[in-house]
Amino acid sequence: MASSGEEPRSGSPGRAGTGTEAAPTADAAQLDTAEDFEVLEEEEEEDLSELPPLEDVGRPPAPPRGDAQPSERGGGDAAEDPQEWLDVLGSGLLKKKTLVPGQGVDTHPRKGQDVTIRLKAMLEDGSVVEENPALTFTLGDCDVLQALDLCVQLLEMGETALIVSDAKYCYGAQGRSPDVPPNAALTLEVELLAARDAPDLELLSGKEKVELANRKRERGNFFYQQADYVLAINSYDIALKVIGSSSKVDFSPNEEAELLDVKVKCLNNLAASQLKLDHYEAALKSCNLVLEHQPGNIKALFRKGKVLAQQGEYREAIPILKAALKLEPSNKTIHAELSKLVKKHADQKNVETEMYRKMLGNPSAAGAPGKCKDKLPWSIPWKWLFGATAIALGGVALSVVIAARN
Repeated sequence: MASSGEEPRSGSPGRAGTGTEAAPTADAAQLDTAEDFEVLEEEEEEDLSELPPLEDVGRPPAPPRGDAQPSERGGGDAAEDPQEWLDVLGSGLLKKKTLVPGQGVDTHPRKGQDVTIRLKAMLEDGSVVEENPALTFTLGDCDVLQALDLCVQLLEMGETALIVSDAKYCYGAQGRSPDVPPNAALTLEVELLAARDAPDLELLSGKEKVELANRKRERGNFFYQQADYVLAINSYDIALKVIGSSSKVDFSPNEEAELLDVKVKCLNNLAASQLKLDHYEAALKSCNLVLEHQPGNIKALFRKGKVLAQQGEYREAIPILKAALKLEPSNKTIHAELSKLVKKHADQKNVETEMYRKMLGNPSAAGAPGKCKDKLPWSIPWKWLFGATAIALGGVALSVVIAARN
């Protein structure tokens, strides 16, 4: 399969909470390789960025940082001064306290605006894991940690606040290698520096659209790694909205091709997330949209076959997987899935045959085969046989009614 883009990169200190995590390694091959066609053992060097990476489960906690300095404001402040803390969600898992007042409630940023903040992120022991003097993101798009997305909209312009967040709204059970352990709560010191309306999508150049859509897609990949498939779908939908928006700017053929490439990646990733949530009809639609643009897209063919199989449509799923296997005969994942479906289809046919045999009172296979030659062949459509049976039963019922009246 041809390479079609870069793998998600490791998160850098300059982009706190953006979720551009490291690409899956060979260890990921041990994680359900047959389930979502995400890792191909025979092509370890191949670019698989069209697919979200597998969940990086079991990541060991990061070792203590030797250069970490204790913070003057730790997470314990929430317990020391409960009257000063705002319980953002009412659950005690996300709290905010103002350190430096802002310019008034009229200066709160709005969802959809691009905001710029100063950020310092610390573990409970005071270890600093992020520092960014000017982090910019779209408020409400889940571009950053949920703790930031939920709390920054509560800040006034110029306000500095302390946010204490449970791991659920930060890096969750996966953590972030190497500096944020799994299930780590964070204390965030945030200052709101600026808020402005997001750029008009219609006025973006082709290059700007590609960059923006890719950022949203990579954020979706981060949520997929965290097993948060609802937020992954949200990010992929935003990326597709960017790509599909009308434009007042002419794009070059290369830019059009790049936009199509990002669109196909997003749709493939969207289908993967929808499959995880058992949203089969939505996943089927996403696969079909990919195949409209690229009829030979192996990942879309594989997922479409898998969706149909999940719906019990083995007869339709098998030729689709055969088409994918024809395009890549050495793919072990497709081989395994196809073999499984062929067996399930055979079992299904055997069950149906036995059921029809019992319904129609047909002699078992052990009966005298010579006497069956003059009977109706099994190739006659079943609906004809059922229709004849219904007519016969109707006649019996009518005879009973007539006899009752007499």
